[in-house]
Amino acid sequence: MSLQKINIRNAVLILMIVAAAAMRLVSYKYQFLSNFTPVGAMALFGGVYFNDKWKAYLVPFVALFVSDAIINYLYTSKLVLWYSGSIWVYLSFFAMVFLGSLIKKVNVGNVVLASLAGVLIHWLLTDIDPWLNGTMYAKGINGYFQSLVAAIPFEKNMVLGDAVFGIILFGGFELAKSKYTVLRSKQELAAA
Repeated sequence: MSLQKINIRNAVLILMIVAAAAMRLVSYKYQFLSNFTPVGAMALFGGVYFNDKWKAYLVPFVALFVSDAIINYLYTSKLVLWYSGSIWVYLSFFAMVFLGSLIKKVNVGNVVLASLAGVLIHWLLTDIDPWLNGTMYAKGINGYFQSLVAAIPFEKNMVLGDAVFGIILFGGFELAKSKYTVLRSKQELAAA
C-alpha cells in the first residue's frame, strides 16, 4: 500500500471529524439541542479508524478543544481554553476513543454498545465537577447522585446525538470504503 493511500484515508477521516465537530456550534444557536452533539461519535470513530492510535486520540481531541474554545467564546465573549470541569470532559473523551479502539469489527451492535458505554462514562465523570466545585449539590454521595439525576436530560441528548452522528460517520465511511479502495486499511486490502 502506498503512502498516498494512507494520506488520503487520514485526510478523509480528519475532514469527517472536523465537519462533525463544527456541528457542535448548532447547539449554541438552538439551546434545546444541548449535548445533542457528535462528541461521542467522533471519539469512537477516531478510535476505530485511525491506524496510528496517537492520531485516534489527537485528531478528535484537537477538534473538541477548538470547538470548545469557540463555544466558550460565544457564551462568555472571552477566550476560555480551560475550566474546572475540563479534566473530566477530556478524560471521558479519551475513554471513548479507547472504547472505539477496542472495536475490531464495525457493525451496528458493536458501535451501539461502545456508544452507550461512552455515554455512561461521560455521565459519571462529567458530573464530578458540578458536585465537587459547584454550589448546587451537597458534597456527600447524595449530592453526587443529585448531580447525576439533573444531568439525565443532557445525557439523553448525548445518546441521541451519538446515534445520529454515529450513523453519519460510521455509515458514511463504511459506504465510502466500499466504493473507494484507497480508504481501506492495510488489513482490509490484504483480506480482499
